[in-house]
Amino acid sequence: MGAPRVRIAPSPTGFFHVGTARTALFNWFVARQAPGGVFILRIEDTDATRNREEWVAPIVDSLAWLGLDLDEGPYRQSDNALAHDGAAQLLRRSGYLYYCDCTGEALAARKAPGAPPGYDGFCRDRGLDRGPTTALRFRTPLTGTTLVSDEVRGEVVFDNAVIDDFVVAKSTGAVLYALANVVDDRHDKITHVIRGEEHLANAPKQMLLWAALNDATGDYVALPSYAHLPLLVNERRQKLSKRKDPVSTESYRNEGYLAEAVVNYLALLGWSPRGDEEKVTREVLVEQFRLGDVSHSPAFFDVKKLTHLNGEYLRELDPEEFVAACAPWVCPWSTSWRPSDRTPPWSEEQFHASLFARVAPLVHERVATLSQVVAMVDFFFLDEPVIDEASFHKVVLADPQGPVVLAEALRRFELLGDWDGPTLHAVTSGIGDEVGLSLRRAQAPIRCAVTGRLVGPPLFESLEYLGRRRTVQRLRAALARTL
Repeated sequence: MGAPRVRIAPSPTGFFHVGTARTALFNWFVARQAPGGVFILRIEDTDATRNREEWVAPIVDSLAWLGLDLDEGPYRQSDNALAHDGAAQLLRRSGYLYYCDCTGEALAARKAPGAPPGYDGFCRDRGLDRGPTTALRFRTPLTGTTLVSDEVRGEVVFDNAVIDDFVVAKSTGAVLYALANVVDDRHDKITHVIRGEEHLANAPKQMLLWAALNDATGDYVALPSYAHLPLLVNERRQKLSKRKDPVSTESYRNEGYLAEAVVNYLALLGWSPRGDEEKVTREVLVEQFRLGDVSHSPAFFDVKKLTHLNGEYLRELDPEEFVAACAPWVCPWSTSWRPSDRTPPWSEEQFHASLFARVAPLVHERVATLSQVVAMVDFFFLDEPVIDEASFHKVVLADPQGPVVLAEALRRFELLGDWDGPTLHAVTSGIGDEVGLSLRRAQAPIRCAVTGRLVGPPLFESLEYLGRRRTVQRLRAALARTL
């Protein structure tokens, strides 16, 4: 067999699903394992009632973000419509397809109670010609079996008797998925069909169509290898729901997950590399991936685990890389790509790149996604901090010592000679000793007054970078609220 030719064939009906991204990744692995391997993007856009052109760009952008570079495409399935129709007519002339004018109501009326589901073959031998209400059905063999040799699931046998005479083309002439997919795979010389397990039921139909086209054309084309990947499930072990689960690849990019972390995590859904390490480079993933090692059991898409892994990748960035990675979230005005529906709470004029470069190391170890950086550093760039009222009430208004700490901090900070982290730490510790509070409790009202919340980057380094003037102003404003 020559170099592998694989394809990812999503329909542009909505956002790019993480399950589709995992399928694309496994296809890409196969293509990149051999010299000359080809990875193709084919947009299956023949269902005009559901497909939207505006959903094509997110598919292309998501693949590019994940680093799954294309060798061919994006092709449009609709561009091959003449070939689809030609194949349907050839199969009809060869006796593999027949016209049927049965309606759903007529079929239901013929069904006896307890009869098996599916089409009953009523029009098989009626010899109908094409008409305004006739669809084309495939003449499925009434006996025998169709064997799907699946690289993930082994040999799966389908009894032909339970495969009804399925519709290949509508009465409008529009060719449906089963045949269009086969025609396109033959045209693109696809060697491996790697897709989700929900398509396993389509495999015997497509194999029958493939064999029929080989016979009708007199041109033998080898059937591709099949591999049906396990479902992705949520924590309830249910199939990921577009409505209930976070399944959009774009949403993870918007949240600030790194592409390498997402690729690493997706690779581990249903497959694992050698050894115990879960953090694995792309090069090792490509080298070690084998379809035969993919599990057929459902794979749990654990957002918490992905987030933890992403945090590990973030911490490996050097300071300059981290600052650059944060740019789309903290200063989107300077970037070519920016997260959708996410604008920092400060203006371009309020943001200072030099200040962010100084404070970024304070939050580098504390965030698991890049979008979390904004809430950690907002008080540096806003004129006034956004006060968390519940926290302010707890450590200032409801605690008699809160105003005492603020007043003493205000007095001492104004008189400080050296304005640096160690000095601020020592002064605050001294205040705590005098009023009988630990450093943790003594710094809480100061942190809340200056940053707006009780959780954030190291306080004393933050005060150093914020500066004396702004720190004192915020302490004075907080103290005024206690009067």
